[in-house]
Amino acid sequence: MPRQKFFDTTVKPERAVLVGIITPGETEEQTQEYLDELKFLVDTAGGQTQKSFTQRMQRPDRATFVGTGKLEEINAYVKAEEIDMVIFDDELSPSQLRNIENELQVKILDRSNLILDIFAKRAQTSQAKTQVELAQLQYLLPRLTRLWTHLERQKGGIGMRGPGESQIETDRRLILNKISLLKERLKEIDKQNETQRKNRHQLIRVSLVGYTNVGKSTIMNMVSKSEVFAENKLFATLDTTVRKVVIENLPFLLSDTVGFIRKLPHHLIECFKSTLDEVREADILIHVVDISHPNFEDQINTVNETLKDMGAIDKEVITVFNKIDAYKPADFDPQDEHPPLTLEDFKRSWMGKDKSPAIFISALNKENVEEFRSVLYEKVKAIHTKRYPYDKLLY
Repeated sequence: MPRQKFFDTTVKPERAVLVGIITPGETEEQTQEYLDELKFLVDTAGGQTQKSFTQRMQRPDRATFVGTGKLEEINAYVKAEEIDMVIFDDELSPSQLRNIENELQVKILDRSNLILDIFAKRAQTSQAKTQVELAQLQYLLPRLTRLWTHLERQKGGIGMRGPGESQIETDRRLILNKISLLKERLKEIDKQNETQRKNRHQLIRVSLVGYTNVGKSTIMNMVSKSEVFAENKLFATLDTTVRKVVIENLPFLLSDTVGFIRKLPHHLIECFKSTLDEVREADILIHVVDISHPNFEDQINTVNETLKDMGAIDKEVITVFNKIDAYKPADFDPQDEHPPLTLEDFKRSWMGKDKSPAIFISALNKENVEEFRSVLYEKVKAIHTKRYPYDKLLY
């Protein structure tokens, strides 16, 4: 009897190399940190990073982003290792994208495209799916010409004018019509959300903000005692989640929104306007910081810049330094037996003195949660008392 053959049906992850440039205002260490974040994005998207390439340049090359020699080096590695895609840490122009594809002959992505892909994978609700589709089409529109490079083989002359251009124009018109349709759909969704927000307007509104993957959803679950999806991956949460929370006798609304990230595409922020309205209209922001991340100060600055762009920087803010259980100082030596920092050590640090109020917690281990709840209660109570001075709820 012939032996049965079994075929491996497992899908192997796509293998990628990453490319970044070191500009005069950046150090090699900073660029490597950015590429590490890009690697985390690739992992979240289901890919596998094989190698990173960097080049020191005054500015990106207008034609190929990196220099000719570096592109040849990348090309040699891609062919030798049978790499599936090359991902650049900055947004590529349509001409750069076309030139690099012609040279490397593999899939080329930039940071914006990768983030959009993750968003498409993570979107669950109709609103999130519509927002992501709109952002993808807006990203695609100026890059249509590269999809028709097979027409470049045709020569010009009598009888050969126009077929490529007319097809591109047809596609452009279809995409513009689709964009218009999606914008109208989002307006309708926004009206529904606005009605919902008006219905709950009498309650104080608190919104969790922060860099992606800092533990906002875990804190949401901890405070509201609900089951919001939380995972150690970037952009685990795309859809805004709102829960009613009661601390002692005081009810308020707590919302969890999409995390921020460095170089978040501007059109993505615009598409998620209705989602981010929860942040704009909140009475209090809880800025969650992953204190165990080596670049948490840069992440704080990124979040503050995004809040400034949204017009939400002047709101009442509680800074919550999360993951104190995983914190290691910069000079940490695993060979030494240094005792871990205590809660009092954190409070005496510049972080405790610089931010007011600043709370240090471990949402995972439920450490110092009561102090956090107490500070949150006092902040909500102060706004509630001012807004509703005759409310007997607090007395």
